[in-house]
Amino acid sequence: MVWRNGMRTPKKRSGLLIKLLIGIAVAVAVSIVSVFAYYTLSLRPVSKANASQEITIPAGSTMTDIAHSLDKAGLIRHWWAFEWYVHLKNGEGYLMAGTYVLSPSQSTPDIASMLTHGKVSAKLVAILPGQRIDQVRQSLIDQGFSEASVDDALDPTQYEALPVLADKPVGASLEGYLYPESFEKSVNTTATDIIKDSLSQMAKQLTAERRAGFTTQGLSTYQAVILASIVEKEAVTTSDRAQVAQVFLSRLRNGMTLGSDVTAFYGSKLAGAGQSVTYDTPYNTRLHAGLPPTPVSNVSAASLDAVANPSSTNWLYFVAGDDGVVHFSQTLAEHERLTEQYCKKLCN
Repeated sequence: MVWRNGMRTPKKRSGLLIKLLIGIAVAVAVSIVSVFAYYTLSLRPVSKANASQEITIPAGSTMTDIAHSLDKAGLIRHWWAFEWYVHLKNGEGYLMAGTYVLSPSQSTPDIASMLTHGKVSAKLVAILPGQRIDQVRQSLIDQGFSEASVDDALDPTQYEALPVLADKPVGASLEGYLYPESFEKSVNTTATDIIKDSLSQMAKQLTAERRAGFTTQGLSTYQAVILASIVEKEAVTTSDRAQVAQVFLSRLRNGMTLGSDVTAFYGSKLAGAGQSVTYDTPYNTRLHAGLPPTPVSNVSAASLDAVANPSSTNWLYFVAGDDGVVHFSQTLAEHERLTEQYCKKLCN
């Protein structure tokens, strides 16, 4: 090794510099490997617990907002690892708002995948068969929709262009047209969405074949929906419906009153008079001949079928007995005997 004037030669300094750079490179490489290993570890599930929880990502949330929410909820190991992963994999713009059901047993990539594909938690909103429109209204409120949004959704004027309502009189409510079904509800679903889905299902039920059947029975589609709503409420079992429909159609043709308790109840409740078969309203088919002014509930496919294709029997009367059986008869005397025999509780 050569020294000049007490100093190392350039050759020696060059060797030390190379060693220093190698050392730095090794340190950087080790750091990178360590960071990558820690990052990879941070993508793993928080735990093996399968317990799940709902978390809502509001519309307009930033990547950081979402990452911190997941971290705070204990669903990911580190918020920064989630951000890195999404940035590297997809980009911030791919995350979708919504309500998700997530578990700490899911990895960060699994959770990110659910958020990027919008795999939101779907709850079911049910409209039950035989419900009046006021019952549907209360049910939607009970299932999480605001009162104002439900009232707006039930405004029939916004659906006037829908073909399914073409036969409904102008100004009439949606009574009878809200088809009973279960509908998916996510965080973004509105009450109007549910009503539109229900009307869409009703449109599918009013097939050309059923409409032709209504015409054969001498009914318009709206009249058929009215009668189907009465059948819906009066029949005990699906197998009874065609016979119940036959009774009402026969009574209409013979100029007899329908004599339906459920129509009388509907009118008396609408008038605020409670449940009464004697309260006089246009819906009381014990007192007034013909069909009531509107349907008295929603209708199922079975009731629509019964009106389009009634049985070939020749009954004029029926009574739903305490035994859960509908008893049919041809004469008033026979009807009164069956009522006395089988309807001691329900008819008093």
